[in-house]
Amino acid sequence: MTKVCIIGDVGHFSYAVRAAQSSDSLCISAVSDGAERMGCEKAFKAVSECNPSAKQYADYIEMLDSEKPDIAVVNPCCAYNAQVSIECMRRGIHVFSEKPAAVTLPQLETLREAYRESGVVFSTMMAIRYTPHFAAAKRAVESGAVGEIRLMNAQKSYRLGKRGGMYLDRRLYGGTIPWVGSHAIDWLYWFSGKRFLEVYAQHSSIANRGTGDLEVSAVCGFKMEDEVCATVSIDFLRPDLAPSHDDDRLRAVGSTGVIEVRGGKVYLINENGEQTLENAEPVNIFEEFVKAVEGKPSNAVSAEDSFYVTEACIRARESADAGKVIKF
Repeated sequence: MTKVCIIGDVGHFSYAVRAAQSSDSLCISAVSDGAERMGCEKAFKAVSECNPSAKQYADYIEMLDSEKPDIAVVNPCCAYNAQVSIECMRRGIHVFSEKPAAVTLPQLETLREAYRESGVVFSTMMAIRYTPHFAAAKRAVESGAVGEIRLMNAQKSYRLGKRGGMYLDRRLYGGTIPWVGSHAIDWLYWFSGKRFLEVYAQHSSIANRGTGDLEVSAVCGFKMEDEVCATVSIDFLRPDLAPSHDDDRLRAVGSTGVIEVRGGKVYLINENGEQTLENAEPVNIFEEFVKAVEGKPSNAVSAEDSFYVTEACIRARESADAGKVIKF
């Protein structure tokens, strides 16, 4: 039996809960508050429904030392992801972390060093990689459907809704580019296989409806290897009456075709004409992480990808703050 503990409930702990509900080999034994002391009631309620004997701790260090889990699901406020992950790594506990893995470059370097010394498996919750439409688009690109990627445009658009807690203070949530934009920045790297060379970004908190420091619009322009051009558009301005909470899009322009992901579907046009591709089967990101922990073949997001995309997000936010081009 693989023992799992959850720390904090700011992020997407539900990936682990859903996996445990459908598995006889996973047990979520306990939930604790995160380092920021903002509670864990949502997570505890969800875990209790699948494991009535689960415990609740006020202190995550006490929980780690008492429960000695195999895996920790780390999702406190973003500013504490790295700190909590490092405490887990020092105890030899595998870490499934909310993104971004860190919110400053010094944090990230300390996290990388702890990982190198730990021997554990580390991954971040880049779950959109596993959605049926994005997985299908990636599979088509890998098959050569659009040739060599030359340009990409990615979009993350969310409803703002009513947000409190960490969203009011950027010191806690780390900025909209790392928090929301991390998915889109990950797509650029994942689809193209090219590294980032420089970025120029902008962001703004105007029109955030009184939500503290929350930046509700942002744009990033990346120069990538081999002169690949890429942009990311991020906003919390999707109308409240929109038919879905989010509107995720990716357009990848290749040397022989164009592929677009929008509205949960994949559209391809190349020398064979225009077609709508069949979506892939859904995959649970936490189940892939557990496979990696068990040493089985897995599509879990690697620690290296997690750290590199985190670095790109932090540098993009720094560019927006400074109003200048940041080189990698």
